[in-house]
Amino acid sequence: MKKKPREHYIVDGYNVINSWPELIALRGDLSEARDRLVHILAEYGAYEKYNMTVVFDALFTVDEEHVEKVNEHLEVVYTGKGETADSYIERLAYESVRRGREVHVVTSDGAEQSVILGAGAYRHPSKEFHRLVRKTKKEIRDKYLGKVVLPVSRNEIASRVDAATLAKLDALRKGKYQANQAVLSDFSE
Repeated sequence: MKKKPREHYIVDGYNVINSWPELIALRGDLSEARDRLVHILAEYGAYEKYNMTVVFDALFTVDEEHVEKVNEHLEVVYTGKGETADSYIERLAYESVRRGREVHVVTSDGAEQSVILGAGAYRHPSKEFHRLVRKTKKEIRDKYLGKVVLPVSRNEIASRVDAATLAKLDALRKGKYQANQAVLSDFSE
């Protein structure tokens, strides 16, 4: 039986950064905001078993388009000179749908959403996707961390050291040693 390909999420990076509260706070440092978004998407995609592509505009740059492969299932695309993230996303979504993949596009851009739907992809507004990611993060926390239960009994050192060391520690606790040197020499024996 042929394995079903992973769903493909294409994320409009700056659109999401300008929509999510924890990323809006980082807009003063776009590099930090991009890194944080990529980290969030890596965790989400790995847990949900999605392929993720995050696209950032580089419209006004003189650089060529470049792609950074973060891991096997996540890539970051910086568009090249003269290309918007929207046009790149639309083209990628169209090509992926034509190859038979299930494609989801994350953006709140109304015009882009219309084009995406016309191409046969699913659309997720940025704020709706934020709720999905937060829900998944909570699920991960609950599933893997569970309830933190403190031990019922005390874990005392007395049960793990020999009698001579315990006597020296007890003397230290009661203040019977006058100087640090005496304590150090007792422990080095």
